[in-house]
Amino acid sequence: MKDLFNINHLIFLLFGLLLISSCAKDDYYEDGGLAQAEYDGSILEYLETKPVLFDSIVEVIKLAGLEEDFRNAEFTFFAPSDPDIKDLIGESRRGGLNATLFYNGLDTIQQLADIDSTIWRKHLLKYMFSGKKKLEHYPQIDFSLMGTYPGQNFISFAGNITNIGVVFNDVVQYDGSGNEISRLKYKGYRQLYLTYYPDASNPNAYRSYPVSTSDIQPNNGVIHVLNYINTSFGLDSEGSNEFVNDVVQSKR
Repeated sequence: MKDLFNINHLIFLLFGLLLISSCAKDDYYEDGGLAQAEYDGSILEYLETKPVLFDSIVEVIKLAGLEEDFRNAEFTFFAPSDPDIKDLIGESRRGGLNATLFYNGLDTIQQLADIDSTIWRKHLLKYMFSGKKKLEHYPQIDFSLMGTYPGQNFISFAGNITNIGVVFNDVVQYDGSGNEISRLKYKGYRQLYLTYYPDASNPNAYRSYPVSTSDIQPNNGVIHVLNYINTSFGLDSEGSNEFVNDVVQSKR
């Protein structure tokens, strides 16, 4: 009986450890806020350790000729994830690129190497910014009060103007009927947003992209992972997808 108790106790302990590990993994990728993660390796090496999220992005980095930069240069990377790539070539939710190519009577994309390397490079550089900047280094942004909390404009390695800021969410309490009973302004969790302006002369054409996980810290930079549900590769503005347009033009 004592041996049986010890075995059951061991099984329960192992199950608990697995559950904690699983929860920690889920929280790390879905917390919508800050993840403390130091990694003893380069940005590229970190991405290579997460193939479920980044195996296509790693391939794109190499196709774009940016492998050495991701190994050695110091920068902050707002990382897209693989669903963004799969969307483009028709393996996931939207399939926007291949649908557009097919509609225009052009050859569709069967593999990532079918897209010109200069196009991959042009659009990947939009996600790269000079220096190591964690969430705490960016100012507050409130999209309803931009005059007071405007975030800050940065120039990406692609030369585009991009606003980056931290949304300070409210803490809201509700009663049993779902009615709001109290609100603490700006006291909730904090979340990074990247807002892309494709044309500096038209500040009304933009799109904002939320970060799902921030402050991953390899040796040569900082990674902030964009929320794949709300992004598309290459970034774009309302009514326009530059990446798709570039690929279509290259196939004509």
